[in-house]
Amino acid sequence: MLARVVLGIAVIALLGLLFAAIKFTISRSEIIKMAGSFLFLPEGAVESTNSRTNILLLGKAGKEPTLTDTIMLISISRKEKDVTVISIPRDIWIPEFTDKINSAYWRGQEKESGGGLVLSKSVAEDVLGVTIHYAAAFDFEGFAQVIDILGGVEVQVERSFTDEKFPIPGRENDECGGLPRDEVLRGDPEFSCRYETIHFEKGRQLMDGETALKFARSRQSEDPDEGNDLARAARQQKVLLAIKDKLASRDILFSPKTLSSLWFVFWKVTETDMTKPQLAYIGRLVANSGKVSSHTIPLELLENPPYSDEYNNLYVFIPKAGEWSEVHRWLEDIF
Repeated sequence: MLARVVLGIAVIALLGLLFAAIKFTISRSEIIKMAGSFLFLPEGAVESTNSRTNILLLGKAGKEPTLTDTIMLISISRKEKDVTVISIPRDIWIPEFTDKINSAYWRGQEKESGGGLVLSKSVAEDVLGVTIHYAAAFDFEGFAQVIDILGGVEVQVERSFTDEKFPIPGRENDECGGLPRDEVLRGDPEFSCRYETIHFEKGRQLMDGETALKFARSRQSEDPDEGNDLARAARQQKVLLAIKDKLASRDILFSPKTLSSLWFVFWKVTETDMTKPQLAYIGRLVANSGKVSSHTIPLELLENPPYSDEYNNLYVFIPKAGEWSEVHRWLEDIF
């Protein structure tokens, strides 16, 4: 009973502070709609299938259309009151594109505004075998800003690792001395000036935005358990869940300044096909969830073929069964 009372007070405080934070940015009628969605969870406010609302979360480097390094399905069950996070490896090969799945957002945006979310949802539905109702794409700069506004997040590092080739933003095309590309062997064949070395020690750590972003994006460690796309997906899930936990803390819920800053940054760095009332509804479902589980498509269901012209000489994953039915069954078992 006490927990319910505390939750009720937190909800009321959150709404009051939210109103104060956004009163100059959206209309009063929209605030009322958001409050109604958050408080009463009206039927039909959001789309769902079998009581689940599925949201595709995409992370990209920068505000312009580009490749998505992070691809996750966030599945929220109103009936079971749980949240399931499924990471989709960015290296999955899509024959229709003759490219990886992480190019879907860019390809869609090239066709029309908003097309990136539409195409990304369609491709992810084929891989996972579920209906995806909504999508949101954010740039990593905003991801780091959110964490800094929260005062950092606590993340458990499962094992120590070092990545000596973490890309430095803005230096992707640095010639490391100005040599033409065809003469680079006389200079720096590894383009080492484009990278920095990062290291993480095993244990629980408080990470600021920049550190958490590096932890989530690293994929070049020589440690076979950390230097791959699946390990990176697992780290991204850890950071995402750490953000959720911090958002639910009293320090955040009862801070008008923090809530206002988070609201501003979210809409600045995020593209979504959800309305503000729908986001309020989803936020309440997540707040009510009693269980959060995270998964990555099992490696045994995937195959990493040798580099070849068939796959544009890229590192890719393809379904071991030749199509995605086994992944569909795996996800059905989880749900």
